[in-house]
Amino acid sequence: MSQAVCTVTVGLILSLVLAGCGTTHRQTTAAAADGQQPFELTVLHINDHHSHLDPEQTTLLLDTGGGKREPVNVDRGGFARVAGAIKALEKEPTQVLKIHSGDASTGDLYFTLTEGKADADLMETVCFDTFTLGNHEFDNSDAGIKKMIGFLHAGKCATPVLSANVRFGSSSPMRDAGPAESVIPSMVFERGGQKIGVIGLTVAGKTKNSSRPNFDTVLLDEATVAQAEIDRLSKQGVNKIILATHIGYQADQALVKKLSGVDVVIGGDSHSLLGPEQLKRYGLTPEGPYPTRSSDRDGKLVCIGQAWQYGYVVGEMRVRFDANGEVSDCTGTPWLLIGDQFSRGGQPLNPNEVAAVRRDIAASGVLRITPSDPQAESLLAPYAQQKEALGSTKIATATDNLCLRRVPGNQRDISRSSLGDVCNANERVNAHGGDMQQLIAEAFLQQGRVFFNADLSLLNGGGVRTDLSKGPVTVKDVYTVLPFKNTLVQLNATGAEIKAALEDAVEGVAGPAGNTGCYPYAGGLRWQIDLTKPKGARFSHLEIRSTDGSYRPLDPNALYKMITISFLADGNDSFTTLKSITGERRIEVGLDYAEAFLRYIEKLPGNQKELRTLPVKEYSTQRFIDS
Repeated sequence: MSQAVCTVTVGLILSLVLAGCGTTHRQTTAAAADGQQPFELTVLHINDHHSHLDPEQTTLLLDTGGGKREPVNVDRGGFARVAGAIKALEKEPTQVLKIHSGDASTGDLYFTLTEGKADADLMETVCFDTFTLGNHEFDNSDAGIKKMIGFLHAGKCATPVLSANVRFGSSSPMRDAGPAESVIPSMVFERGGQKIGVIGLTVAGKTKNSSRPNFDTVLLDEATVAQAEIDRLSKQGVNKIILATHIGYQADQALVKKLSGVDVVIGGDSHSLLGPEQLKRYGLTPEGPYPTRSSDRDGKLVCIGQAWQYGYVVGEMRVRFDANGEVSDCTGTPWLLIGDQFSRGGQPLNPNEVAAVRRDIAASGVLRITPSDPQAESLLAPYAQQKEALGSTKIATATDNLCLRRVPGNQRDISRSSLGDVCNANERVNAHGGDMQQLIAEAFLQQGRVFFNADLSLLNGGGVRTDLSKGPVTVKDVYTVLPFKNTLVQLNATGAEIKAALEDAVEGVAGPAGNTGCYPYAGGLRWQIDLTKPKGARFSHLEIRSTDGSYRPLDPNALYKMITISFLADGNDSFTTLKSITGERRIEVGLDYAEAFLRYIEKLPGNQKELRTLPVKEYSTQRFIDS
């Protein structure tokens, strides 16, 4: 079982007691620690790969010679590269644990095609010691979890699946799972003659409210369950405790302050890039240091790590324990995995520039040129062929020309459409804006309602890239319309914040920047707009759509559940106000935005799925006056 010595029995799983025992972890294990030596453990980890198994192109600011930094295109991530990095890194130290902190599922066509089998096969090449249930493992109900575990346990590794705070209801097929296919609260491993406990935690509120567990499956309070499981392991003489959490970086920092006896947190869920400040010179912004040093409620050192998202990063955390099993120090590197082919403007760099770039990468201490693992590439190849074939599959018929337009009116963006004057001179488009933008905003709203009963969606006009002409629509067409690596995010925003974000966005259009891509589109919300007025007074008649199709005024003091894309939630494209909606009011849905549109099409009525323009009353811009 992945080099593990498992001390968890079925009886112990069933007898988990939530009440804390009143003595601290260190008190209960003092005797067990006698005779132990200082000990160093390396934890290699990823999280939130979300079925993103292929490498992706990115742009980094790299030194191409003489200290000149400029945008350079290079591949990053890809699960074969993850496997290559972990196999290389685990050769160096002697005591290693390999942890995946959840959300293998949802986000790419690989999951649509295989429901997790492709992910499980690629995870087998790493042979993780543990995998924590993330909220997206529940996207296909509890039955999806059982299927995923079946895939994981079909290979030799049989990676244990952890979550101490999940309780499956009587309707759940997980109630009938055998011991080998159960979700267990923790595992105990032996490394170098010393015991290390790994406890899994799944984000409770977000999973119940934004994913689709069975109705009677519950998730208990993370802190209460974590302390009970720490105490249970401590009584067994386990004095080194790792929490493999899927609750988010900020939540991890808050959690450890409530606990006694935790040593390390290997997290996920918030897609947090942690690392040194020098990441900024490469065009990246870390959310915090790696590892982040914190303390438990007794003031003892706790080390927290997370590895960004989509297989871009493999975390390597080195933790030193003293003879009493307490953390004395922790260091590490969040390795950003990249390829070795560099280009600029579609043209390869010359040899001198490549040499300079390679020196820059070597000096970074964080960027890692990583070859793909041949075993992983071989396993992925047939799935990649299926994915390519799916791209040519017809999935719907457009009964109308679905026109692209960023800004309504006849002054801005009036030659955007690839369909010519059939769209550029269209009266409906001039009055209300792009059909495609509006349709996709509606698709996002419908997906938001599936996940968390969303009230509205918000989209930027530039996030949609092309029209759809009347006729057949393929999967490849959807990814051409929505080509970026955006994911959906839930923001719980007041009516006043929503209006402020709209005003921000339109200032980007009407102001000096003249950025037509900022123009907003919404599903379930409509307005009138007058660009002759100053910022703050341009939007009026803001109305939100009820589930019965009627409209009511947007209440500035009410809290609304909004679904948007990660690009806007981060405050980009002039949607500045959205960046301030953080903490518990921001929840990563994680679904790829093109995948969300595919799911919308799948739910259309009838066998012959038809895409058509929406009724004009549902267009977000009801009246438009240009400056």
